[in-house]
Amino acid sequence: MSNNPTFKEKLKQKIYDYFHPEEKEDKNKPLSKKILEFFKQLFYAGLAAFFIITFIIQNTRIPTGSMEDTILVGDFVIVNKFIYGASSPRYIPFTEISLPYFTLPALKEPERGDIVVFEYPGDRDQLEPSEKGVNYVKRCIGLPGDTVEIIDKVVFVNGKEFWRPPYIKYYRGFYNSPFAKPLPKGFPEPRIFPRGMPWNEDNYGPLVVPKKGMRINLDLNNIEGWRTLIDREFGKRVVEIQNGEIYIDGVKTNSYTFKKNYYFMMGDNRDDSLDSRFWGFVPRDAVIGQAFLVLFSWDRNIPFSDLFRLLGSIRSDRILKLIH
Repeated sequence: MSNNPTFKEKLKQKIYDYFHPEEKEDKNKPLSKKILEFFKQLFYAGLAAFFIITFIIQNTRIPTGSMEDTILVGDFVIVNKFIYGASSPRYIPFTEISLPYFTLPALKEPERGDIVVFEYPGDRDQLEPSEKGVNYVKRCIGLPGDTVEIIDKVVFVNGKEFWRPPYIKYYRGFYNSPFAKPLPKGFPEPRIFPRGMPWNEDNYGPLVVPKKGMRINLDLNNIEGWRTLIDREFGKRVVEIQNGEIYIDGVKTNSYTFKKNYYFMMGDNRDDSLDSRFWGFVPRDAVIGQAFLVLFSWDRNIPFSDLFRLLGSIRSDRILKLIH
């Protein structure tokens, strides 16, 4: 039988080539051009991915249980960065070297009840965090100007009981654990924010969340509680006490007016969450985005070397699960 194409096959090939000229051209291209085009396409794909991750959405892995059972350890969460006004990169990738950055206009401001991803501002008494660029996920409890108070574990905002998330979780107290009662009022927790207040995580406040332009009175009894927050607004240590008088950036004063808006954040796993009760407020410029979707979830304690068991641990009920 002859291997020569028939007239009908030739005609079909010509018609195909007419409607797919790029394939014919590709066959005639030298290998060097094909390699160049491959890397060009790879570059444009990387550029598009960089733009999407920087300004629109990104994935973040949940390493701790502070938001259980709303978000579980091992969840891969999609973050909407565009909604609060995404910013350009703040650090050189894989380093802690800061970059000048700009922020896009926000579609809306964070609201009470939102699950917010933000850059950790640092421990209570730190001017800046030990490791820059570390993201936390918590629920927004208090907005700028709100008064937050916790009475026997129950959160109140502006005198009204705060909405209870559907998967709120406690280890101690009267909700779902028989082990212990809430820490009593007047039993101070030395780690609590602001420093020196006679509060604990179960009986806390009332505390006003600072907002831009808000003025507070300062004296020797409360200056230690506000020292670090004021220093952070200046980006350096500026609060000093000399001969019983308070100085801010070398100027004697008995008050301070805040330059930024702040938010009070808490985890839904109330007894196992280091949050604003311990390290303080989150400034508006540290807010990154809103967590809204679990992409998928697995047991992060299983090593990658045990791939089959890791894949078997995928929680199918959490794939593409909306979170609220």
